[in-house]
Amino acid sequence: MKINLSNAVKFESRHNGPTEAEIAEMLEKIGATSLEELINQTVPESIQSERPLDLPKAKLESEFLADFKKLASKNKVFKSFIGMGYYDTIVPGVILRNVLENPGWYTAYTPYQAEIAQGRLEALINFQTVVMELTGMELANASLLDEGTAAAEAMTMLHAVKPRVKKTANKFFVDEKTFAQTKAVLETRAEPVGIDLVFGSIDDLDLTDPTLYGVMFQYPDADGAVRDYSSIVAAAKENNVMTAFASDLLALTLLTPPGEMGADVVIGSSQRFGVPMGYGGPHAGFFATKEDYKRQIPGRIIGVSVDKAGNKAYRMALQTREQHIKREKATSNICTAQVLLSVMASFYAVYHGPQGLKNIALRTHGLAKLTAQALAKVGLEIGSQTFFDTIQVKMNEVAMERVRGLALGSKMNFRYEEGSVFISFDETKTLEDVKKIVSIFATEEGKHTLNLDELVETLELELPEGLARTSDYLTHPVFNSYHAEHEMLRYIKRLENKDLSLVHSMISLGSCTMKLNATAEMIPVTWPEFGQIHPFAPMDQALGYQELFTNLRTWLTEITGFADTSLQPNSGAQGEYAGLMVIRAFHQNNGEGHRNVALIPTSAHGTNPASAVMAGMKVVLVKCDEKGNIDIEDLREKAQAHSQDLSCLMVTYPSTHGVFEVGIQEICQIIHDNGGQVYMDGANMNAQVGLTSPGRIGADVCHLNLHKTFCIPHGGGGPGMGPICVAAHLAPFLPGNPIVKTGGTKAVSSVSAAPYGSASILPISYAYIAMMGGDGLTNATKMAILNANYIKERLEGHYPILYTGTKGRAAHEMIVDCRGFKEAGVEVEDIAKRLMDYGFHAPTVSFPVAGTLMIEPTESETKAELDKFCDALVSIRAEIKEIEEGKADKENNVLKNAPHTSQMVLVGEWDLPYSREKAVYPLEYVKENKFWPSVRRIDSAFGDRNLMCSCIPVDAYASEEEMA
Repeated sequence: MKINLSNAVKFESRHNGPTEAEIAEMLEKIGATSLEELINQTVPESIQSERPLDLPKAKLESEFLADFKKLASKNKVFKSFIGMGYYDTIVPGVILRNVLENPGWYTAYTPYQAEIAQGRLEALINFQTVVMELTGMELANASLLDEGTAAAEAMTMLHAVKPRVKKTANKFFVDEKTFAQTKAVLETRAEPVGIDLVFGSIDDLDLTDPTLYGVMFQYPDADGAVRDYSSIVAAAKENNVMTAFASDLLALTLLTPPGEMGADVVIGSSQRFGVPMGYGGPHAGFFATKEDYKRQIPGRIIGVSVDKAGNKAYRMALQTREQHIKREKATSNICTAQVLLSVMASFYAVYHGPQGLKNIALRTHGLAKLTAQALAKVGLEIGSQTFFDTIQVKMNEVAMERVRGLALGSKMNFRYEEGSVFISFDETKTLEDVKKIVSIFATEEGKHTLNLDELVETLELELPEGLARTSDYLTHPVFNSYHAEHEMLRYIKRLENKDLSLVHSMISLGSCTMKLNATAEMIPVTWPEFGQIHPFAPMDQALGYQELFTNLRTWLTEITGFADTSLQPNSGAQGEYAGLMVIRAFHQNNGEGHRNVALIPTSAHGTNPASAVMAGMKVVLVKCDEKGNIDIEDLREKAQAHSQDLSCLMVTYPSTHGVFEVGIQEICQIIHDNGGQVYMDGANMNAQVGLTSPGRIGADVCHLNLHKTFCIPHGGGGPGMGPICVAAHLAPFLPGNPIVKTGGTKAVSSVSAAPYGSASILPISYAYIAMMGGDGLTNATKMAILNANYIKERLEGHYPILYTGTKGRAAHEMIVDCRGFKEAGVEVEDIAKRLMDYGFHAPTVSFPVAGTLMIEPTESETKAELDKFCDALVSIRAEIKEIEEGKADKENNVLKNAPHTSQMVLVGEWDLPYSREKAVYPLEYVKENKFWPSVRRIDSAFGDRNLMCSCIPVDAYASEEEMA
């Protein structure tokens, strides 16, 4: 046998599921002679790419990791004392290994199917409890994108709920001592919606101003100072002015919570609860408010309900209100969560418990206090004497530069602003660090360094009355039971085992693209060279990151056919918003700021109209025809009617219905002819890469869901990344940052707090592109289209398929119509729940058409997995037929009772009119790897009627009467 010395296994063959033999079988099944023929029948010839992608040659996994380690080594890991909302933290090993590095946690989807997401939901309830109790507020959501966007949500929510006497008030005052990156995001969000944003000293605030509706403080502030705001809050209430606090969870273990001062909203970041800085993200922002505003709180709320047996169960409360009901009337977006990171923060709080958190806070504060006292003895002027973790050292510019040089020599980063050096402490810092810092300043001042022993002996917490916390927090048993690592490990695994993820089976969610998150792509995420870098560290300490950004921007620009890319938006929804803001800035620069109409097809994702409203646009809906395509004549009519004020069209391609519309270039031309720009939603980019591109089609800007097409895992509902790629005329307006130079020459203000969004997860997409290469990415797109058409062919004859292209092909997803089963009493929800008994997560339910399933298999699934999924749906169709033929009861059957739990089939009498085996082992393959839902079908209405969003005793809901 001849030996092939170059016979290494390409990464592409690991990522793309079907083998050559399986490809041939599937092509035969769907009636195509080759992949090329299938693609030509699917993608309109007029938009097909004329050349292959110009990307570097694909690397082997081992080759990539070795090369990427060299790139990572260009980042210098200095000790960060910069602060500003980003701090070094210790990720407990048990959380690092079993959550952040565990695909059982990071490959799960948003918990819309609550019965198979109880573990994540419990962790999120814990997160909400931590936020509520530390802030002293009545209600918290399950996270937002970062502190800056959380502040923006507070500003807009308070505007929506302001008292009637302030109906016309439009001014929002923000203390000048708020973090600079937060102020920049507030500026971006305020202007389009007409909020008059004012920055100034809190001491100059006129609360009697009739135009003032809200005030925001940073507590502790950007200079590190802590002050008692209770009298200001009281005065604000007297004048019908609402108050928001930007705060710090660790500080609130020692400080009086804002809720006890009367705050209306408290926001911040949970990053320092065991989530690495990661050059800016991802981190879970938090948002807490009063129960009065539960219908207005942005994002997701996890609540407690009951299942069909009356047992306690968790679910997403009020889960559809933004994305599927308010649509163009929404002012925020449900797609704004960081679930994996909030799960990590919640486990951090569980592991340390209230006393452990307090000890970390005391030690952090103690190090800051010791440093302040020592530097005062050296003769330096310290700013505020009341602080938590940050001290201000006042110095002239010459002295500051000498300190900077000495600090860099000791591999330390301080924060330098005019006339002051700021030093922020965290749980990773030590007494040795304090000695080094004191030595640096003493050397600069020409003094001998101090012996700190005496100061250490007398160190005590001395907060003024009114600022020292007296109330208890985190008293629930969950925060007081798992402090031994063995117990913590078992708790994490117990929750993980309740959740279905990609480690169990394919998750075929249309428009969500749940593909392989390869191990080689995930490995660099936890390297210290990426995790332990502050987003505002000196640029020469982040050269590895800068090289990564440059390459990734170049690659994404090539893939999309555009001219430039911004990596700042830290979710798909943020990408939509950023793209629209760039279009808005373009029109304003041309003297056409009046252009504010966004045309949006009725089939669009609910995020589209919400983002348009946030960008200050007026939404005009465009009809779709009976085939699900954009009604071109209705589009033309509305574009012409609004030609004087047309801003843009928001279009998804392939369409939300899973079809490559042949008229897409004509659609783009109509918009351009009437003075508008074309924004392309990148949700379905997985069907474009290498075959066509937004630039070739005629769009001007698109966002990319890196957590879909480019392999960043969904993490149970976040993290995500939503970079925007733009044509040359829009490149000058790409978003900037007030601290780090990013964006174009005429950059819009920040859309996210960190300059490069969630930078630490960008290595995942970088790795995917580097290991696939241009041909591999193109082949992945072809496989996605093949897999979708194979499922379509297998299901046709059992279920109606709603939409196809002109030659009968689906794109990368298709819609299965379940509305005809209503006559038999079967709803699409029944099919979704029954799929759990077969070991599968439901496809996308009732979107974009009510009563349907939207199925997207992705290229990563093998034919064997596709066949299991199809077998399940075919079997469920047979179960429906039993009901239609009267062989099964219309109300008491396997679909209506699904999902079936182990307790249901093992405990007590079996009194259902079908066998236990039919309930839990409906097909032979299920026996091999049975996934058991942990609860029965959940009563959603019950949970909304009795909204409970924090940890409560297990037996709290014995009955609805008790609950009420």
